[in-house]
Amino acid sequence: MLQLSKKVEYGLIALRHMAMNPRGQVFAAKEIAVKFDISYELLAKVLQKLTKAGVVISTQGMHGGYSLAKKPNELRVSSIISVIEEERPTIAECYAEGGEDCSIFNACTIRKPLGKMQHNLNLLLENTTLEQIV
Repeated sequence: MLQLSKKVEYGLIALRHMAMNPRGQVFAAKEIAVKFDISYELLAKVLQKLTKAGVVISTQGMHGGYSLAKKPNELRVSSIISVIEEERPTIAECYAEGGEDCSIFNACTIRKPLGKMQHNLNLLLENTTLEQIV
């Protein structure tokens, strides 16, 4: 079954939380983790990746934390997932990197219909912004 990883879920939860508040407001990773009852350690790692990619800004110091680096309508869900997972979600092994290694790749009778579904999934994720999930 197609399922987003916990890292992606936590990243989207944190970004959505930031987007729902005034632009520039800073949020501590611990504060977000407690508010949504999620793993602080995993969230902190995800926020570090998002900072490195320029999705969020990290502010150091006593009142430090994270804030959005861009407007919510400028952040595409597909890009967020790519930053966190370094790959896009796939619906079948043959659509993942190295999928040609699948033992039934050439004989598979559902590869092409699944390809259409994969294409639609890619479009959906590309066309959905953080603003739309707020």
